[in-house]
Amino acid sequence: MRVALFLCVFGVNSAAAFHALKRASNFRLANVKAISENAVLVDPPVMRPRPSIPWTEAKEQLSSAFGITDFSKYDQLSKAEQLETYETVQMARYFENACNQAYMQGFIRGFMHLDNGQESISAIVADSVKVGDKKYSFYREHCHAIASGVSPDKVMAELFMKEAGTCKGAGGSMHIYDKDTNFQGGWALVAEQLPYAAGAARSILLDRHLEPEKYAGDDRISVVFVGEGGSMNGRFAECLNAAAKEKLPMLFLVIDNGRAINTFTDDVAANMDIFEQGQHYNIPGIRVDGQDLLSTVQTGRAVVDYVRTNGPAILQVHTYRFQGHSPADPEHERGRKEEKKWARANADPIKLFEEAFLANGVGTQEELDEVKARVNARVKESVDFAKNAPEPPADLAKQLEFPDAPDTNYNLREAPADGEALTKSSVEPAALETVQAHIASLREKAANGGITIGDATNLAILEEMLRDPRTVIHAEDLQAGSSYAIPHLTQQTFGTLRAADEIIDEGHFIGKALGEGMNGYRPIVELMNANFGIYGMAEISSAGNTYATTGGQFDMPMTIIGAGGTAPNQSLGAEHSQPFHAYVMGIPGLKICTASRPEEAYGLAKAMIRDNGPGILFMPVKMMKEVKGTPAFDQCLPLNKATWINKASDQALQSGKAV
Repeated sequence: MRVALFLCVFGVNSAAAFHALKRASNFRLANVKAISENAVLVDPPVMRPRPSIPWTEAKEQLSSAFGITDFSKYDQLSKAEQLETYETVQMARYFENACNQAYMQGFIRGFMHLDNGQESISAIVADSVKVGDKKYSFYREHCHAIASGVSPDKVMAELFMKEAGTCKGAGGSMHIYDKDTNFQGGWALVAEQLPYAAGAARSILLDRHLEPEKYAGDDRISVVFVGEGGSMNGRFAECLNAAAKEKLPMLFLVIDNGRAINTFTDDVAANMDIFEQGQHYNIPGIRVDGQDLLSTVQTGRAVVDYVRTNGPAILQVHTYRFQGHSPADPEHERGRKEEKKWARANADPIKLFEEAFLANGVGTQEELDEVKARVNARVKESVDFAKNAPEPPADLAKQLEFPDAPDTNYNLREAPADGEALTKSSVEPAALETVQAHIASLREKAANGGITIGDATNLAILEEMLRDPRTVIHAEDLQAGSSYAIPHLTQQTFGTLRAADEIIDEGHFIGKALGEGMNGYRPIVELMNANFGIYGMAEISSAGNTYATTGGQFDMPMTIIGAGGTAPNQSLGAEHSQPFHAYVMGIPGLKICTASRPEEAYGLAKAMIRDNGPGILFMPVKMMKEVKGTPAFDQCLPLNKATWINKASDQALQSGKAV
């Protein structure tokens, strides 16, 4: 039924009336059929219409935006391929339905977010994304993991918090990880996965740089899943910039269901054409109708192939989410129940596929039923597996506290067997000669008691980067040596991949370091001032939790180094004097040290870089250029012990200059 709303217009044109109506809580742009001078015709409230993007139109967009001219490998999906796609989406639907039932029965607890209606994302992943590709998703990721090749048994067991789960039950619904399939989360904070995926993409380039023969013909990519609401986060623009600047093999897979929890996203977004956000960075993008499974898979193939050979791209998939944000969502907000009813009747990608499959004579109902029966049985197996799996051991949290015990002797940790050879093959001889001369001069200064804390830290970093070519560094003002020469000569020696000059956002490059740390590298992050790490609190928290949350699958050998206000007499100003150590002390999994002398800075930095978990090394900002002490060369200090340097006087305590 069409409804006519007559508006009294006094000096206001019909367009203004239209936009006023659009903002009303019970109507969307989708409802508006026509506008006349005095009336706006609308249908009863629905969410928004399906975009009309048939494969023929998608090809035109792929040609103009991506430069693709040969579509012969994408034009047809065989009957077998269509049935494989159907099995993928039915697995997603049946699995999520089983999760919902298990949640209501009390087997699954905590947060859970279901993916019903968005199965086309799983179809893209299963069809075009390879096991070797890095995948970074968010908290609605069960089906993304299964489509990536993770066992449904292990995923369901993880939701049941059982030891046989992907993460031994330590992750739960929002944190599915599987090292064998490179499924690297499952991240809880909206949009935090974006820089992690950029770091994973950098690890692919680093692999190719360090071992070109081994990775000849390598076509791996990094795939990041993000909602259209998450794409409004500044991390999205930052990572587009990073992907364009370094030509990262990175696919931004935008799942556009129009809802950020219950908020209509276009109520808070000035532009919902997310696929066009890359234009500023020369990154191509395209939007597809996720309800058209075949066209979505065809477009997905073309875009993934582009990323493998050319670099970053955006694929925006228009979907509808049939469930609330989570089972705890009351769904009373702004017509949500009516919206779901409409979407299930008119925009179910599985029903639409079945109708077309039969109407076009591709196959029979019996063939579809056979697939459903097989999937139903498999999902029941996964539920039974999870129910019967053992509980995690009582001391699991303690087991997963640190990848390396606090009393580890890092002097016994051998250098990588291929380290020296890779360093020689990847560093220019002239640069190697220069850095070795610089190291020799720093050692001479130190032997004579003339080295500063900053120089001692620089010495430790350069020695460790030469020792292990998989050690990398990120910093602002890196080429110039930052504030205290800590990253001095790193980029000039090792190049921009191993020594990255960064944008002014610590969360961004701490996030990229996290992605590198999950993929075989030892990132160092130098903070120009330790307090700037406040910008990266979410990323530091996730770095601390990674080893435990993943059930011990992924180490996180990240070292954060910075000088800041570690005591009252080390303050600099109103906004540069926060005691940042107080911010991070409560984050599980972090090892936190402070160095007030060159010998401590040197020995602790070397130990922390060799540790397989995350650590933060603080240094006193007003003492960075003081000359005193001599480091013990080539020696790591223990991370679990303190040195009593001076006993503070009563006067210093009373004046607040010591604690």
